[in-house]
Amino acid sequence: MSDLPKHVEIHEEGPREGFQIEPGPIPTGEKIRLIEALSDTGVRHIQACSFVNTRLVPGWADAEAVVDGFAARPTVEYTGLFFNGNGLERALAFKGKLTVHGSISLTASEAFTRKNLNRSHAENLEAMKKHSALQQVKGVPVSKVQVMAAFGCNYQGDIAPEQVLSTLRDGMAIAEETGAAITLFSLADTMGWATPARIERTIGAVRERWPDMALSLHLHDTRGLAVANAHAGLKLGVTRYDSTVGGLGGCPFAGQPKAAGNICTEELVLLCEEMGIDTGIDLDALIEVGRLAEAIVGHQLPSELIHAGSLDAFRRRAA
Repeated sequence: MSDLPKHVEIHEEGPREGFQIEPGPIPTGEKIRLIEALSDTGVRHIQACSFVNTRLVPGWADAEAVVDGFAARPTVEYTGLFFNGNGLERALAFKGKLTVHGSISLTASEAFTRKNLNRSHAENLEAMKKHSALQQVKGVPVSKVQVMAAFGCNYQGDIAPEQVLSTLRDGMAIAEETGAAITLFSLADTMGWATPARIERTIGAVRERWPDMALSLHLHDTRGLAVANAHAGLKLGVTRYDSTVGGLGGCPFAGQPKAAGNICTEELVLLCEEMGIDTGIDLDALIEVGRLAEAIVGHQLPSELIHAGSLDAFRRRAA
């Protein structure tokens, strides 16, 4: 436990992840309501929307209206997801209200690259070279390499740590060619194949090659192991996690429409609190937002805490 961090950075992605997969339609005003409620919980990072192809992701056809409509809090960093030049331009239209971060996004599974983007790995590398260069021309520093399907893939099967290293090397080659300064690797368990042992092996391999690189985990709870995987990451000293309130979301291209979404933010916060790790988030307030999210989507969400309540709430009653 000697590597346990004192504080972790939680990036809330519930609005973007959740509303991209809900059959909906979810009214624009309800999306705004959720973002503003999350903003008052102590969360410091919220991915508010997705600037993607509205034909493929109709749940975010109203991205501009949502960003224009919510009242930003000065203590919160808001971002929007984008994958290409068109999405970048849409995000930059809100620069000031949104923080626009540049990244190089790759996939450790070629089968998923084809399913998700209709490209081969080689074609995606070329696309990411152009995208990285464009982001920097537009004044957006590129500081992150993200690897999707880093622990396994529904279409390709197990992903070995060496494949993740190979994909990261590809990302770093793009960064070198385009002049990007990478400070973060994000490893995404896009389809819920991670286990604590896989987390340990893959992070160990990455750290052996890049010992000083900051790491982030994007965990899905497809097979109920997200909290166990976060626990493994915390023991390894990983200090940044993506999560979604109530467990909203899921990958629309994973081929599992009934799968659970991301690790629940409130369950991740509870885990951290019980391990003595600070998050800066008011857990009871967050649980209430999880209940709001469940009411907005109109069906039960995966989170256990929005039904059971926090441990501290019961400790106060017992006292």
